[in-house]
Amino acid sequence: MNDIDEPVRAELNRLRESIDNIDAAVVHMLAERFKATQQVGHLKAQHHLPPADPAREARQIARLRQLAESAKLDPAFAEKLLNFIVAEVIRHHERIAEQSAGEQPRTPGA
Repeated sequence: MNDIDEPVRAELNRLRESIDNIDAAVVHMLAERFKATQQVGHLKAQHHLPPADPAREARQIARLRQLAESAKLDPAFAEKLLNFIVAEVIRHHERIAEQSAGEQPRTPGA
């Protein structure tokens, strides 16, 4: 990279700083999203609801694909990303449900 002209290097650095800021925002947004989904997981466990909600997931995929199209982002990529996130959320919900079941007081004779 030493043979890059200084104006090109400066522009590259400026763009990379922007990318780094966006990456940081994405990480913080994902952290907030997972905080909310953890709360959903606890609510589901308390009320013995299943960890996955296929109907909601289908609605979310359709919604995200539309948002991606509007944002000029590949809808297939957006769907893959959401599927990855949802799989992680379901894994968390299953773990929360297992932990919650282990904490439930046992009734005599059960």
